[in-house]
Amino acid sequence: MSHMGKARGYETLFHRHATNPILTAEDWPYPAHSVFNPAATRLSDGTTLLLCRVEDRRGHSHLCAARSQNGVDGWTIDEEPTMRPEPERYPEELWGIEDPRITFVEELGKYAIAYTAFSKGGPGVALALTDDFRRFERLGLVMQPDDKDAALLPRRIDGSFALLHRPMADSGAHVWISYSPDLRNWGGHKLILPARKGSWWDANKVGMSPPPIETARGWLMIYHGVRNTASGSLYRLGLALFALDRPEQCLLRGDSWIFGPEAPYEREGDVPNVAFPCGYTLGADGDTINLYYGGADSCVALATGSIRQLLGWLDEHGVAS
Repeated sequence: MSHMGKARGYETLFHRHATNPILTAEDWPYPAHSVFNPAATRLSDGTTLLLCRVEDRRGHSHLCAARSQNGVDGWTIDEEPTMRPEPERYPEELWGIEDPRITFVEELGKYAIAYTAFSKGGPGVALALTDDFRRFERLGLVMQPDDKDAALLPRRIDGSFALLHRPMADSGAHVWISYSPDLRNWGGHKLILPARKGSWWDANKVGMSPPPIETARGWLMIYHGVRNTASGSLYRLGLALFALDRPEQCLLRGDSWIFGPEAPYEREGDVPNVAFPCGYTLGADGDTINLYYGGADSCVALATGSIRQLLGWLDEHGVAS
């Protein structure tokens, strides 16, 4: 029944695209040091839009849109930065804006972009709204440093907007959820996915990767876990499932990681051994996930998977929280 390949006896849940990496700094129409960690969405005309993190030689990042009809090649890249830091008006963006995640919010008729604003105070979570990826309405900092890896859910939960994010604490870095009536004032903070401890692949530090995927069975979260090794950090992906009407309730969590840096473009780069997705699109079948990720903080790559197979894997290997 399964057509999945096996990697050293493990199920292969995500398949790397043959043409990876699909975007690098060499593709850019203006000087860029590296391009990685793109948010992703599909526009109303079917175009795939990636909002890429672009780092310059100062080390500061901005966001730039790349558009493609098939989501794989033939990219049209904005001739200049799409969303630049505005530190004069938003001092939290002094050292750049990074790692966006896009959610289309039907109630607003707009795309919400949660991104990391980096300044002297550290990385914090900021929000912006757009309907065309040309003009952006900034809502400013919504979670103070040190906080990142944020995405908005696409609809209200019990009357409130919901934001997933990853504050740092003395106990480690865990995924939290917060609620707001207006996208500006946030409360009701709850820890929903703690990092494990000890020798686990996701010990001490976890964070949401792309925005959660709404399925009939719950919010499917692809999250990253960071293992600190003798030679540096190792970023890999795991799965968890949360209740649709109570997204703070974790239904299942996989013990094992499902995708990690193996290809040369994930192993070698500015930050070695990193596979870091910030966005996905769904195929026309409603099941295929096109996962867009940063490889070694140096390029953009694509892997495909199946919601059905991911949920099946969680049923077999997940543990109820």
